[in-house]
Amino acid sequence: MTVIEGSTALVTGGLRGLGRAFVSELLARGARKVYATARTPGAGTAPGAGGDPRVEVLALDVTDDASVTAAAARADDVDIVFNNAGVLHPAPLLTGDLADVRATFETNVLGPLRIARAFAPVLAARGGGALVDIHSLLSWGAGAGSYGASKAALWSLTNSLRLELAGRHTQVLGVHLGFADTDMVAALPVGKVPPADVARTVVDALARGDSEVLVDDATRAVKAALSGPVEGLTVRIGR
Repeated sequence: MTVIEGSTALVTGGLRGLGRAFVSELLARGARKVYATARTPGAGTAPGAGGDPRVEVLALDVTDDASVTAAAARADDVDIVFNNAGVLHPAPLLTGDLADVRATFETNVLGPLRIARAFAPVLAARGGGALVDIHSLLSWGAGAGSYGASKAALWSLTNSLRLELAGRHTQVLGVHLGFADTDMVAALPVGKVPPADVARTVVDALARGDSEVLVDDATRAVKAALSGPVEGLTVRIGR
């Protein structure tokens, strides 16, 4: 169980989309301070930035070791870390640009691992805290190329980190959802969940001490299909 009120949190990719919603929800629940990070801080605005002294915008590139190390040194007072930053390159695995595949895994898999490694000692020093990893229903579903594969890898990584961090009393929460209504998926003709609803559901799960949360019905349906034939795990994106 993680106490939100009075806590200090860090949200990667916190200036826009789902990350921005997490920042807003944490502030609404009484967080003492939230670091909202972005590779290019000038590209967006965090809730309360420039007006709410609880928000500090922090430059962070999750693909760069030095940047992650610097962020952990600056934000050495955090109790909760949200691994939210990610990229979406859903090109076919056989014909898509291999550079996009590499970039996807560098950001969506190795990025969260860098953050976990850098902030694990920070969280432990403050009693354990919590690490939140943002997965996807595509962690279990076929049809999204390197993006889905990266989220499957992140799911496995999160489950192993949960075991490794248990001795440090760190709650590890894996979040699975379909598509939040953000710029990243604006062009996809799929049903979308309001980011504020996602953030509220995730923070509720965090406060309960959960290890995993399935945000929407679509995600629950895909996870239920894991017990059936592998052909049932195809996710149709678009028409």
